[in-house]
Amino acid sequence: MREPFVDVRDIADVVVAVLMAGDRYAGQTIEVSGARLLTFGEAVAEVGAAAGRAFTYRAVSAREYGANLAGFGVPAQEVGFLVELFESLLDGRNAHLSDGVQRVLGREPRDFTAFAREAAASATWKG
Repeated sequence: MREPFVDVRDIADVVVAVLMAGDRYAGQTIEVSGARLLTFGEAVAEVGAAAGRAFTYRAVSAREYGANLAGFGVPAQEVGFLVELFESLLDGRNAHLSDGVQRVLGREPRDFTAFAREAAASATWKG
């Protein structure tokens, strides 16, 4: 399943621009996505390449994730909420790109590769 990984800076830039635009976007829904769809495995591979390290992605079901959370002592009510949330969010409904960044900011969204390279250069994933 592919996801539209979005750079949080694009989200912030769009929010600021919309808030500063007065009524221009009133009543509109602005969907913000990244520049391309990636699987979680592809995203992890890009992070590894940027960081010069080998990372491995192993998909787990929402239920398995919940069991792990419970094993870490997360309260049952919170585990249940998160399992339900991830089951619904990771069902493919987000597998599309939007034009919100282009429409509001007049530029393309930042690409995930650029994000990974910048984060690696700042030693975000340094061991």
